[in-house]
Amino acid sequence: MSDSKLMRGTMVLTAATFASKILGLIYIFPFTAIVGQTGIALYTYGYLPYTFLLSLATLGVPLAVSKFVSKYNALGDYRTGHRLFKSGLIVMSISGFIAFLLLYFAAPYLVPLIIENPTEEGNTFEDIVFTIRMVSVALIIVPVMSIIRGYFQGYQSMGPTAVSQVVEQIVRIVFILAITYSIVEVMNGTIGIAVGFATFAAFVGAIGGLVVLLTYWFKRKKYIHEQIEQSKVDHQLPLKSIYRELIKYALPLSFVGLAIPLYQLIDLFTFNKTLIGSMLSQKESEVAFAVFSNTAHKIILIPMALATALSITLLPTITKSYTTNDKLLLQKQIDQTYQLILFLTIPAAVGMSVLAYPAFAALYGMDDFEIGGYILRYYAPITLFFSLFAVTASILQGMNKQKFAIIALSVGLGLKFITNSWLLSVLGPVGGVLATYIGYLSSIVITVWAIGKFAEFNYTLIAKRALLISIFAAIMAVGVSVVNAGMQTFLPITSQLRAFPNLFLGIAVGAVIYLYLGYRSNLAGQVLGARFRFLNKKKHRQKS
Repeated sequence: MSDSKLMRGTMVLTAATFASKILGLIYIFPFTAIVGQTGIALYTYGYLPYTFLLSLATLGVPLAVSKFVSKYNALGDYRTGHRLFKSGLIVMSISGFIAFLLLYFAAPYLVPLIIENPTEEGNTFEDIVFTIRMVSVALIIVPVMSIIRGYFQGYQSMGPTAVSQVVEQIVRIVFILAITYSIVEVMNGTIGIAVGFATFAAFVGAIGGLVVLLTYWFKRKKYIHEQIEQSKVDHQLPLKSIYRELIKYALPLSFVGLAIPLYQLIDLFTFNKTLIGSMLSQKESEVAFAVFSNTAHKIILIPMALATALSITLLPTITKSYTTNDKLLLQKQIDQTYQLILFLTIPAAVGMSVLAYPAFAALYGMDDFEIGGYILRYYAPITLFFSLFAVTASILQGMNKQKFAIIALSVGLGLKFITNSWLLSVLGPVGGVLATYIGYLSSIVITVWAIGKFAEFNYTLIAKRALLISIFAAIMAVGVSVVNAGMQTFLPITSQLRAFPNLFLGIAVGAVIYLYLGYRSNLAGQVLGARFRFLNKKKHRQKS
């Protein structure tokens, strides 16, 4: 397959993943309006163990299978990849079913680890067990989908994965909103029942995604079998060797991709247990947990998604540069990636922190507005840390130095685990935020050091750019703070509707100040000029 076709397929898959994440963000606003923050906490109690077990059941399978199939297809051996596909369907079915049984029957034992003695004040023992069991059913199907997606990607066909991801997300979201609205608003049912059925949407969405994948499979089955019959080579690898190679590819991909869920899993088992009784009531703690782990977290992921989507196109070329030992090109690509991430996420983090209260009120309403704005203000800068770790870990994978990304994540998780309960007991909900900062910062220090060492990368220019960007972001923050204070004097945030003018004007003023400073200094042109030529001030001057 030509490089241009492969790049087009990769961009389609990136766009689909980005669209899926945006859809996953948008639905949370009406969903929160229906079930409230305590309902969101209950939803999170089910989804976090599910996400963790799903990752264990699949172990980075889509990308690993893709890499394996692509490798042997390039050697003219289509039969070996197909053998992996056929046996993999059986293995994934078994692992998914085992994961389902494990989560289903473990549900009553997980509840005391989340909340020791749940009462009627918040989510009850029965509600949490029901929610965990409802989401567990999806584990039967989703791992099977992962092997099919990986197989198609091994043929450099990204369409099936892209379409199935979007369809799966749309079906899931429609089911969540329809079922929760029907139960709560039409049938006057309880929040516990509504949220339980909302988590069952993972299974319903998976059915939609699987239907798409099977449709593609039956359309292409004849063509694939023709290629298998025409294989020039057959390595006749035993299944043991096939799976050994697959696991070698999968483990690093799986572990690094689990970074955020693993951090959230630590919070799941420490947050309520530390705060309930000592600082907060059960309901207050659950609301704070919902904000920290879900509703504020969703807002924070927006700039991270934008930054990583723009920078990810550089990562395949980093692999090529490192493989061909083109050090100058490799260093240039790493430099571009760092600058792009810093240029986009530093002002976004600062802006979200300054506008935390109007942002939370506009998106989620006035219920729990104070605690929501409070947590978001301190949590917003983590978007920079998420982005830097995701990109530096990907760069290390491109350089075949993924073991350092794994070491970095392990150190970060260890520090999060050690400090989380203590900081929560001292600082309250913000203690969990600080523990996350400590963990991610330690991980980033290791990945940044490893890139500097193995790519022989000099950070002098990046340090200067980071300082300049920080200065511009600080000037922007002052301007936005003045506007925000003025708006709240004339238009206090007393309703969700009133929060929107404050938010939009704050964003507009911040964007104008930051982009003006970036354009006048030509920083925007140096960082984004290759993508948006009108930002390159020097070229405009030369033309005039």
